[in-house]
Amino acid sequence: MDDQPALSQEPRKKYEFRLFVFLIVFLFPILAVAVVGGYGFIIWISQIFMGPPGSPG
Repeated sequence: MDDQPALSQEPRKKYEFRLFVFLIVFLFPILAVAVVGGYGFIIWISQIFMGPPGSPG
């Protein structure tokens, strides 16, 4: 049968709510800042090696 013991409905709802709050309040904002910061870093490094964007002269 099932190896894991089934959680009763109330603790499971509490667990899911805490997981939802963690995802919305902590994980997604941290990931958003990391993605935008990483993209900005890549653009900055590429401009160091290839020069600023624009016409060549």
